[in-house]
Amino acid sequence: MLHVNSVVSRIGGRTLLDGASAHVPEGQRVGLVGRNGTGKTTLFRLILGERSPDGGSIAVRPRARVGQVAQEAPDGEISLLDCVLAADTERAALLAELDGHPDPHRVADLHERLAVIGAHGAPARAGAILCGLGFASQDHTRAVGTFSGGWRMRVALAAALFARPDLLLLDEPTNHLDLEATLWLESFLASYPGTLIVISHDRDLLNRAVERILHLENGKLVSYQGNFDRFERTRAERLEHLAKAAQRQAEERRHIQAFVDRFRAKATKARQAQSRLKRLERMTPITATVEEAVIPFDFPDPESLPPPVIAVENGVAGYGDTVVLRGLNFRLDMDDRVALLGANGNGKSTLAKVLAGRLDLLGGELRAPSKLRIGYFAQHQTEELRLGETPLQHGRRLMGDLADQKIRAHLGRFGFGEARVNTPVSSLSGGEKARLLIALTCREAPHLLILDEPTNHLDIDSRESLMRALNVFQGAVVLISHDPRLVEMVADRLWLVDGGTLTPFDGDMDDYRALLLERAREARREGSASGPSDALNSAQAQKDRRRAAAEARTRLAPLRKAVEAAEKKLATLEKKKTEIEAKLADPALYQGPAAAVTALQRDLGEVQRALAEAEETWLLAHEALETATAAEPALAEG
Repeated sequence: MLHVNSVVSRIGGRTLLDGASAHVPEGQRVGLVGRNGTGKTTLFRLILGERSPDGGSIAVRPRARVGQVAQEAPDGEISLLDCVLAADTERAALLAELDGHPDPHRVADLHERLAVIGAHGAPARAGAILCGLGFASQDHTRAVGTFSGGWRMRVALAAALFARPDLLLLDEPTNHLDLEATLWLESFLASYPGTLIVISHDRDLLNRAVERILHLENGKLVSYQGNFDRFERTRAERLEHLAKAAQRQAEERRHIQAFVDRFRAKATKARQAQSRLKRLERMTPITATVEEAVIPFDFPDPESLPPPVIAVENGVAGYGDTVVLRGLNFRLDMDDRVALLGANGNGKSTLAKVLAGRLDLLGGELRAPSKLRIGYFAQHQTEELRLGETPLQHGRRLMGDLADQKIRAHLGRFGFGEARVNTPVSSLSGGEKARLLIALTCREAPHLLILDEPTNHLDIDSRESLMRALNVFQGAVVLISHDPRLVEMVADRLWLVDGGTLTPFDGDMDDYRALLLERAREARREGSASGPSDALNSAQAQKDRRRAAAEARTRLAPLRKAVEAAEKKLATLEKKKTEIEAKLADPALYQGPAAAVTALQRDLGEVQRALAEAEETWLLAHEALETATAAEPALAEG
């Protein structure tokens, strides 16, 4: 599907890609990872043809459709559903031509093609994607322009997923999603029928949705089979072996050089010395990879306060006459680590603003010590940073009572050393802007830290650094995040914001996933339920309906068998793939002959190709069954 051949790309005199090469076969789901600023988005632009490489070439399979999320959020009076449906340009063109009343022969061709691409089931598929991304069914007919920018970006993502391009490129698709939509997206991408390359810093998504990792480092692309956890293990082993090989070579070079230095001047040993010198010159140096240091997060610890730091009784929260949450009863202590769960719009950010003192309660009581200091981070606050100022200037403006040395020391705790502290905000990356905002949030050593989506734009290593810093922080933490790993590793209490109130959630993130899946199943059951009409209340009408449904099921039986056969083949191949991956993950394998590793990798490649074909077969069979089922009125009525 995609060939990247020795690509070189430079931006502003800086080389991002330096001989990068990779091959992505059709149907493979790939995660593209690397530190912020290494060139991942640049590679996407090269694939899309938005930039030209300075060297090398990029080739996409001829006539393949390449898709991405639109960079600008959709807008206007078009409804959500119509906006998503319009992303399938072939379907839209065929329907437009059909409305033009062409000749009868062409009408038949159009209907045949519409059936092949599943056009009749498209509205249901588009609606399912919108629901998965958090849009209520009653909102599908609302105009796109009535939603906020973040929600409109969800519509853009829904359109890209609905279009099902042959090659789908996704750059940080979870940035505008809440936890619930992120979990749905993981499941959706794990069964994506085409070729997928996703840039993401979400470990769970990279573990559940992709089957191969491309790591961009030092301008090169290195391929690793398996998900992100396996990539980390394999890369660690590779770096360890490389370091040992470099050490062995250095020792050998020292030994040879010592011989040359000792015997070069002796006539009897001169030829041997010259021979070893040539051998030394022919040695290709093995350079051990030096890991780039992870930029730290280091929260200042506050002095202790008597518990509780915040207590709310019978609280009512909202805006003006609109009540968002009621019946709020809880307390926070200095050692609390709380994560707020619940879909966007349920009131998590409203509760965070109440805790931060940005919003007064409409009713009830909130008690807090007079000396309580609160740090509140919300991703939208990055827009309040002054682009022309440096981090140091921001610090001086907000921490003016401190000496420059202490301001620099505080910013340095968050990665702003001498090289970056005087860089204008306009030149900082998205991750650096988030770091600066967190640093400014913590300038007074808060007792309570409220973080609303702190990981947007942070790479995986930075997320791990943030997680470690939060775990050693001596104050209380309230966390809102779409990153399940951050929630799992930091929070020791989960609060569910749902149904207009707040309740403790007795379980972990796996239990929460199960709850969401069960709710989704209930919603589908309710959506598919229909009340009987008066005409069907008679016994004869019911008998006729059952007979018609039985005949319809008989017609559909071959299609159902085809789907079942495809599912069995998929299960067999998945089992075989898992077995091979388990063998490849065994460190003992690499102590044996290299031929065994090569054979297993070859077997894995064949199984993956067979899986891709089997998935395509299953998809076609499933779509044929869905199309045929939709065309059976007896089944629809039953």
